[in-house]
Amino acid sequence: MRRPLSLIERIPVRWRIAVTCAGLTFLILVVFALVLGNLVGDRMRDDFHDDLRGAAGSIAAETRVAFDPVQGQPVIAGPRISDTAMMEGAVIRVVDESGRPLAATRPDTDLGPPRSEIGKAGTLSVATEPVASSSGVRAFIQYAEPDDDVEASISRLWLFLAAGVLGGTLLALLAGLAVADRAMRPIAALTALARDIATTRDPSRRMPVPAADDEVGELAETMDGMLEALDETRGERERAFERQREFVADASHELRTPLTSVQANLELLAATLPPGEDRHAADSALRSARRMSRLVGDLALLARADAGRRSARTDVDLAEVARGALREIEPLAGDRDLRSNVSGPLPLEGSPDELHRLIRNLLENAVRYTPERATVSLTARADDGHARIVVADDGSGIPRSLGDQIFERFVRGDGPADTAEGGGSGLGLAIVRAVARSHGGEVEAGRSELGGAAFTVTLPLTHPQDRVLDSGVDETQPAEA
Repeated sequence: MRRPLSLIERIPVRWRIAVTCAGLTFLILVVFALVLGNLVGDRMRDDFHDDLRGAAGSIAAETRVAFDPVQGQPVIAGPRISDTAMMEGAVIRVVDESGRPLAATRPDTDLGPPRSEIGKAGTLSVATEPVASSSGVRAFIQYAEPDDDVEASISRLWLFLAAGVLGGTLLALLAGLAVADRAMRPIAALTALARDIATTRDPSRRMPVPAADDEVGELAETMDGMLEALDETRGERERAFERQREFVADASHELRTPLTSVQANLELLAATLPPGEDRHAADSALRSARRMSRLVGDLALLARADAGRRSARTDVDLAEVARGALREIEPLAGDRDLRSNVSGPLPLEGSPDELHRLIRNLLENAVRYTPERATVSLTARADDGHARIVVADDGSGIPRSLGDQIFERFVRGDGPADTAEGGGSGLGLAIVRAVARSHGGEVEAGRSELGGAAFTVTLPLTHPQDRVLDSGVDETQPAEA
C-alpha cells in the first residue's frame, strides 16, 4: 500500500526543479541587492555629507568675525552671508560657541547647536565648520541642505534592485522550466513507451537509447535490458506452456483408448459377478475408471481450448441442451429444490457436447456446494441478441478468498455438501469459462437474488433477437423428480 504523498511530492518534477532554481536565484539576488543597496546608499549619503562639509568650509574660510566693544558681542566683519552663493533650499547660520546666532539666511530656522559631525534638523542635514579669527573670537558656520533628493535617489535605487530581484527570479523560473522540460523530455518519452508496453503487454518492443552518455541514457539502456530479459523469460514460459499443452493433449488422447477398454471390461466384469466382495471391488474400480475417463476428457477439452482448436460446430437449440443437462442433474440433487425457467428456442452455432458440459458443470457445482433442501434455479432466455444462462442458488455464496480465482484450474472451495464421489478435480468452472469463450461468450460469477452464488453465461445467438421464435408462453416448470 502506497503511503500518502506530501504536498511537495504531488508537484511535478519539472516544476520542483524550476522552483528550486528560482528560489536559489532569488536568495542570491536578495543578498546581492542588500549588499549593493547598502554600499551605494551609504556612498551617496557620504558624498552628500562631503559636499555639505565642503560648502560649510568654503563659507567659513571667507567669513571674518570680530568683537564689537560697543555691543559687547562678536559681529561679522565680512562678507555678508546673504551674498554667499548657495543651493536652493539651503540655510546658512553663523553662531558663537554658545550657539547664539550672529547671522542667518533664515532666522526662523533652528539648526541646533554646533557639532563636529553631520546633524539633522528636520529634513535638513547640517554641517558645522569653525570660523578662523585672529581676534580670538570663536564662531561657527552652519550650512544645511535638504536631503530629500538623496533619499529619493536611494529609494529609487532600492526599487530598481527589488525589480531586478523579482525579474531575475522570474527569468530563472522560466529558464528552469525550459531546462527541466528539455531534460525531462527523454524521460517523458521513456515513460510513454513504458506505459504503452504495459498496456499492450509486449516486452518485445525496445526503448530508444539517447545518443548522450548521461543518466537518461543509462536509464534507457537499463530499461531496454530489462525488457529484453522479460521478453526472453516470456518466450521461455510460452515454450514451456506449449510443451505442457502438447503433453496434456497427447496424454489425454493416448489415455482415452485404454481407459475406454478398461471401463468396458470392468462393466462386463461387474455385470457377470454375483453380489459379494468381488462385485463390490469391480464396481469400485469401475467408478474410478469413469472418474478417470471424465478427468481425461476435461483435460483434453482444456488442451483444445489452450491450443485454439475448435470442435465441430452445428446448429444447436441451447434451450433443449439446458433441459437435458437439468434432467441429468436431477438424480444427484437429493432433497434440493431444482427450478427451471427456460424460454426458447435459443438457436446458436456450437458444439452440443461442450454446451451440455458447460450447463451440467454449473448445475453440478451448485448442487455440490449447497446443503440439503436448498434451492437451485436454472434460467435460460434470449436477451438482446444473446442467450443468457443463469444458474443461481441460496447457499453460502462464493468465498471471498477465492475472488477471481474461482475460474482458475484446480481451484476448489469447501462446501457443506459434496455429492460427487471422490471429490472434484477443480476443473469444472475452468471448463465453463473455456467453453463460453470458445463460443464467443463469457461467464461471470456474482451473488444471486436468492442470497447465494450466481453464474451467468452470455453466448451470441445465431440470429438477431427479432427472428427468435418466442410464443410469449413462459415454459417455467418444476423439475420432475
